[in-house]
Amino acid sequence: MFTGIIETIGEITALNIEETNLHISVKSNITNELKIDQSVAHNGVCLTVVGINNDIYTVTAIDETLQKTNIGKLKIGDSINLERAMKLGARLDGHIVQGHVDQTAICKEVLEKEGSWIYTFKYDSTKDNNVTIEKGSITINGTSLTVVNSLKNEFSVAIIPYTYENTVFKTFKVGTIVNLEFDVIGKYVKRLTQAY
Repeated sequence: MFTGIIETIGEITALNIEETNLHISVKSNITNELKIDQSVAHNGVCLTVVGINNDIYTVTAIDETLQKTNIGKLKIGDSINLERAMKLGARLDGHIVQGHVDQTAICKEVLEKEGSWIYTFKYDSTKDNNVTIEKGSITINGTSLTVVNSLKNEFSVAIIPYTYENTVFKTFKVGTIVNLEFDVIGKYVKRLTQAY
């Protein structure tokens, strides 16, 4: 379980394919605090630490993860949002995030607004009937955000300077593919009410 509050940005140092799996090596300033078998969210994707070497650790993504997220599009040198699993009893500063990406979206527009940024994303709303609601929660590349301008197949988020500087949002441009995790409570409510 995660909160969507990004701890740090890592750098991809190696990508190794083994059959249908991708081993991803990440350099980060939290590596010395990690241990084997620990869960870490990478752009919102929960992956297990399988190796540690100095300030670089390795995780493995299986084929399903590569097909449903942007993890398979990573390149050496890319930046990636990182968050360790939340501690029981800690403050929930973002919202409940599972680390299970529902689908990807594409960045449609980036507007700078006198010290903040408005990002608009387009997604396939027919896929799994995922929806956003105005002022609801959404996770984009692991970052907990509030939805503005919720439409049928697109939505926007407003980014403050701190989030811009301390996440991979500063690398987004029109055409960037991002991971989306829709609000888990909203998903359960939608599923329960579909029959009615």
